Amino acid sequence: MGRLLALGAVLLGALIAGYFIRRAIVHGPSIRKARQAARNLELMRERVGITVPARPAPAQHPDEPNAANFDESKVGPYVLPDPLLLSNGDRVTTPQQWWEQRRPEIVEDFEREIYGRVPESVPSVTWHVVSDQTVGAGTFQVRQKVLRGVVDNSAYPNVTVEIRALLETPIDADGPVPVVLKIGGRRRQMDAWKSLLLSKRWGYALLDPWSVQPDDGSLDQGIIGLTAKGQQRNPDDWGVIRAWAWGASRVFDYLETDSLVDAKRVCVEGLSRLGKTALVAMAMDQRFSMALVGSSGAGGAKILRRRFGEQIENIVVPRNFSWFCGNFLKYASSHTPDDLPVDAHELVALCAPRPVFISAGSLESEDRWVDPKGSFLAAVHAEPVYALLGKKGLGTSTFPPEGTSLIDGDLAFRQHHEGHTLAPNWPVWAEWAERYWSRALAQTE
Repeated sequence: MGRLLALGAVLLGALIAGYFIRRAIVHGPSIRKARQAARNLELMRERVGITVPARPAPAQHPDEPNAANFDESKVGPYVLPDPLLLSNGDRVTTPQQWWEQRRPEIVEDFEREIYGRVPESVPSVTWHVVSDQTVGAGTFQVRQKVLRGVVDNSAYPNVTVEIRALLETPIDADGPVPVVLKIGGRRRQMDAWKSLLLSKRWGYALLDPWSVQPDDGSLDQGIIGLTAKGQQRNPDDWGVIRAWAWGASRVFDYLETDSLVDAKRVCVEGLSRLGKTALVAMAMDQRFSMALVGSSGAGGAKILRRRFGEQIENIVVPRNFSWFCGNFLKYASSHTPDDLPVDAHELVALCAPRPVFISAGSLESEDRWVDPKGSFLAAVHAEPVYALLGKKGLGTSTFPPEGTSLIDGDLAFRQHHEGHTLAPNWPVWAEWAERYWSRALAQTE
């Protein structure tokens, strides 16, 4: 009996050891990345000169300690920067002043304090068509091109970056087609939004953002790692969201060369952190003709000064702080959101006069975390810039009931009845987008 017990103990020990060995093999790299991300956060805090602790991040669940505010009556007052007031105090009254003076000021503030600057030394990208074939997409036939953008790494061969993208266009289209560039998305799944676009003889492209820059907080790989050449970022160097937006612009570079694509009708789209990215791409690259921004939350279309749901403290934690530049860390510790020189309404304003559709989910779902009303208000307060440029905003400053489609203007908003998804708003967006894309087509004929 004793020998059997001893043998059993040995076998049990082997099983336990095997479990931990397998766990180390599977989870070891992610644990190392998490530790590296935490260390990078501390190093960046030192570089920025932050000497006080970060404020505790509000909890998403209302029953947890330090729960986030979800009561509209407790949001509190705040004052937004005026998008039409120059830094010298003069008011912008003409489109020329906007383009030549005020817009560059706002871009500078966003790059220095929130998203970071694209390095001047960022290398070139050479696009290759890996495959080109006709395939089925649901009930449709499409011309499918698998694309690979090879980034020149001759200045730092230790890091290789190859941007992965896909383009599918209807084979029965009569000439170049509008395209939705979706940041993220699944290549092999036939989603309803793809069928919707193909039914209108529109196409779509998918960008794999993680092929541009991994989202693990480490920053030693991807385009940021390549351009940094193994060094730590400076406080105003670009973060992951800006890098992903740069990647979207590089895909646009390819789309401009493809005869199947009407490059004057390209919409950039994303959900959640990729919704933040889509809005930044639209703001910084004026070639995109419109944007569909889904549930983007803090760091996207949500007013950062609003104390409702997700806050800056929630998005500068070790895993996510690298989405932004180092200077943004100040606003969760030594500074407050009220100290920001800009806010989300000015990010929307940078898209003017081009149309932007802002989507959100229900307050009865997990999407209340991203503050749908905060995104609505960003569109409201961007309206003066659109008006200056001869365009129309939402037409109301009253937050509408769920399911209300505000699609009569160049700024559009709809809060659907579901959760953290764009799915219910795709048909509404398509109705709105068709107005612009049909007009653009008529102007070229």
